[in-house]
Amino acid sequence: MDRKTKRQQTIIKLIEKNRIETQEELAERLSEAGVSVTQATISRDIRELGLEKSASGYRRSGFRKDNSGADTEKYIRVLKEGTQSVESAASFIVVKTVSGMAMAVAAALDELKLPGIVGCIAGDDTIFCALRSAADTGEVMRKIQELYR
Repeated sequence: MDRKTKRQQTIIKLIEKNRIETQEELAERLSEAGVSVTQATISRDIRELGLEKSASGYRRSGFRKDNSGADTEKYIRVLKEGTQSVESAASFIVVKTVSGMAMAVAAALDELKLPGIVGCIAGDDTIFCALRSAADTGEVMRKIQELYR
């Protein structure tokens, strides 16, 4: 594995496990992990990894970067065809689906790796998405709504 790939994998692990709000903080965490980088390299990595800065720090953008375009489109199509509504409830999001589609839509949400979602539980027509924090609720709802409309 080359240095760039290893560094970017370390960045993903760091932002998934820690609240990192600035590039300087990310540089410090990388240094603690034994990775020496410049500010320009961090900026480039953030752009290449598709990271977004949110109220809860840096997070991966709407889709996993390692999905092929065809897979991502398939998951979005399932989300669009199956989702009827999205509502928040504390640090959960409740997704209502067409009867019998909850498992497929939950699997699509899992594969899309939306930042903030820890996991989904699906019944017949309802999905409960557990969120990392209540602060993520609005942003995750917005992303799901953008995808299924």
